[in-house]
Amino acid sequence: MIKGLAITPPVLGRISIGRVVEKNGKRVPEKDDQFTITSQIQSKEGWVKHPLDEQLRQQAPNQKLRTIPVRMIFNDPDLNLRAEYTLFDRQTGRPICIGNGESCQRYTQNGVEQHVCPSPDRCRLAQAGQCKPYGRLYVNLDEADELGTFIFRTTGYNSIRTLAARLSYYHAASGNLLSCLPLQLNLRGKSTTQSYRTPVYYVDLTLRDGVSLKQALQVAQEADQQSKAAGFEQQALDFIARQGFGYASIEAQSEEGLDVMDEFYPEELNQSHTGIADEALLLQQQLRQSSQMV
Repeated sequence: MIKGLAITPPVLGRISIGRVVEKNGKRVPEKDDQFTITSQIQSKEGWVKHPLDEQLRQQAPNQKLRTIPVRMIFNDPDLNLRAEYTLFDRQTGRPICIGNGESCQRYTQNGVEQHVCPSPDRCRLAQAGQCKPYGRLYVNLDEADELGTFIFRTTGYNSIRTLAARLSYYHAASGNLLSCLPLQLNLRGKSTTQSYRTPVYYVDLTLRDGVSLKQALQVAQEADQQSKAAGFEQQALDFIARQGFGYASIEAQSEEGLDVMDEFYPEELNQSHTGIADEALLLQQQLRQSSQMV
């Protein structure tokens, strides 16, 4: 297997709660109050919607897609939700530094180095919004491709914190049968002082409507027994997935980073490199120059 290349779950499409629009000749992110399911193909008008988007929208009240039935691919919560602090090069989309609040891996002119990660609030390179939490949730929507996933990307603390809690709780409550539970993504909103009382939308993960925890556990146990009888090895699948994520020292790739720049970083933030944040900008320039020399 190629070293340095993370083997991540196959992605069939994307789930988002916003979109990128063009204003005054610039592409800027725009918030939304519903989910959108897209393919991986982009046109001049934006991402092309996946057929599942219209299919699920027809079943939703007022065709507002705020609930999506999903299934987890893995039993291990950390394989379904990947999250860490990430500093991207704003021009190339290349991840420069990835950390967990204790330690980080950082691209330098000498290669990937290990450093202490004090979290974005106390890191010199993270000033002026340079570094954000970056989460990727992999879920299955298409029963025709049971190992294919749709990815939900977010830089929001609310979504990452809520999804991490739900996954760990359901994992524990089900006795390591997370992949067998009937689940759904829900779009929720709340207002805070920081949002100036305007709604902030985030993603939650719950049992499907009308299903109690007791019923869900019974469904999970039956599904697990049927899978084992058919010869399916969930434990082996989790092991291989964990191994695939570990092939690369830094998981995110530049192509993915460019999508993140487009969706989550406002244009005005891209231009606010002042004061101590210049250190991050200088590091980005040095890395860009060294990669061009190679």
